[in-house]
Amino acid sequence: MDFSLWTCATRGHETYAPDEPELAARLHVTTPAGESWRCLRCGDFVPGEPRRTGPADNAPEVPRGHLLRDRIIMRLLAAERVLRALVLILVGAGVLKLRGSQEHWRDKWGEELPLIRQLADQIGWDPDHSKIVHWIDTAFTLSPTTLTWVAVGIFAYAAIQLTEAVGLWLVKRWGEYFAVIATSLFLPFEIYELTEKVTVIRAGALLINLAAVIWLLWSKRLFGLNGGAKAYYAEHHTESLLTVERSAVAADAAGTT
Repeated sequence: MDFSLWTCATRGHETYAPDEPELAARLHVTTPAGESWRCLRCGDFVPGEPRRTGPADNAPEVPRGHLLRDRIIMRLLAAERVLRALVLILVGAGVLKLRGSQEHWRDKWGEELPLIRQLADQIGWDPDHSKIVHWIDTAFTLSPTTLTWVAVGIFAYAAIQLTEAVGLWLVKRWGEYFAVIATSLFLPFEIYELTEKVTVIRAGALLINLAAVIWLLWSKRLFGLNGGAKAYYAEHHTESLLTVERSAVAADAAGTT
């Protein structure tokens, strides 16, 4: 898949007319249908006025090629983190609601449990050995203070997920580091859960997080890996279409002197 063309198709081309005449000449052509400017993302010439103008140094940073692919992957990871955070927030809200009326919810749970057992028999699920059912039963025995701290812990975890999501969505360097550190801290717990029981959800969550950590470490050159920060920023600079064309202009100027 050509991520540059796909992005241009959904968001529009990113054309820019630099003030520097030599550079503008390399990004501009005149046709019988009118003028066309080269898209900084996909590289195609687009008929019509440029989307923006100004000095080349003020041109927007437009990711292209594999850098654009990486940005899309990071935003998919951010969306997954937001989904996790929403689930955690709902769970935390449920814990707070339980804290205020444990007796009421215990009675409701006792009324619904026989129906749950009937359904469980039909689908082959044993609620007597279910960790979820055990957690619910345990929650009814906890004091309101303990439930409050449980809710605080759940909301804190949700805040971590949302912080990861913001950093990844905005493609910030701090977000990449934060995501790697935060995700790595919880990997031992996910591995421990798999030692107790292997489920599709647990295995899938562990694989996603492992892949995300390894991919971020290597592709984003974190902690000095794969060339470190210097190589990371150099890669972003050299991938820019304006940078390529500026080098071409400089080479032409050097050849004529």
